[in-house]
Parts: sequence; C-alpha cells; structure tokens
Amino acid sequence: MTQKNGLILWLCVSLFYTGCSSNSSEVKVALNQNDTDIITVHDFTTLEPLLYTDSEKPQIVNFWAMWCAPCVKELPIIEAYAKKNPNADVLLVSLDFQKDIETKLKPFLKDKNISSKVILLDDPDSNSWIDKIDPNWSGAIPFTIIFNNKNRSFHERAFESLEDLENEIQKLIK
Repeated sequence: MTQKNGLILWLCVSLFYTGCSSNSSEVKVALNQNDTDIITVHDFTTLEPLLYTDSEKPQIVNFWAMWCAPCVKELPIIEAYAKKNPNADVLLVSLDFQKDIETKLKPFLKDKNISSKVILLDDPDSNSWIDKIDPNWSGAIPFTIIFNNKNRSFHERAFESLEDLENEIQKLIK
C-alpha cells in the first residue's frame, strides 16, 4: 500500500468513526502525512475542556482567523513565545471555515511556519459560547486567554511584541 493510499484509508476510517460517535463533533483532518500534525474541528462542547488546566505551567489559547489582519500580525509573536518557552502550552483556535482547511488554512500555516497546535472552532452559536468564555468579550479577535491552574487573564487585543506577551504571562505566574 502506498503512503498516499494509507493516508486516504486513515482519513476514511477516521471519518467513519467520527460519524458513528454521537458524543463528539470533532473531525480530524491531517495537516500533512505526519499523524502528529492534525487539525481537529470542534464545537464549543469539545473545545471548552481545553480552556482549563490542572497545571501550573502557562497555557495560551488564542482565537484568530486568517482574514483578521491583527491576528495574522500577532501569530509570529505567539509562535516565538512558544519556541522560546517549550514548557508553555499554546493552542491556536482558528475561526475560519471548515471548508477552507485544505485549500487555505493548511497552506497559510505552512507559509507562516506555524508549528503550534491549531484547531478549528466550528460552532455557529457564537452568542452563547463567547459569553461562556468571558462575559466581557465583545467577540472581536484576536482574543487570548492566558492561564494556569491558579490564575486566568483575558486579552481582547493583539500583542504588539514578544516582550508585551511575556509581560502579561509574568503577571499571571507571579
């Protein structure tokens, strides 16, 4: 079996099992032929547990989209932080369209050298889940949550520099 046929079989089996599961709306899409590079598609129910931790290490969850210029400008800053601080967990939550994963999102991530974990949030009830994340969030992006098991901060703005992001994280862990 060729590597391409193996990937196609893996996708078919994954979609079959995902379709049979009534408890989750996750859909896994391979970013490339390496199974560790996967974009999962979530609704808010499957995303929400990722917004909490029992760990003391910094967690960064950034809501963004390819069509958002401040988001795109901020991504290299978050990526630089992740590379400089491998102990931190970084999750990039794309708000782009699921139909664009293959044709737009994957090429974008490759072009921008994004290696942090990326998931896609596909939940049309944004009025409900935005308030559950932070009642003060207007829904504008970029929006970043910085947290650990003791503290949490919300940032409805783009970080201007690596130092800007590091300063906010230092406030959290002190």
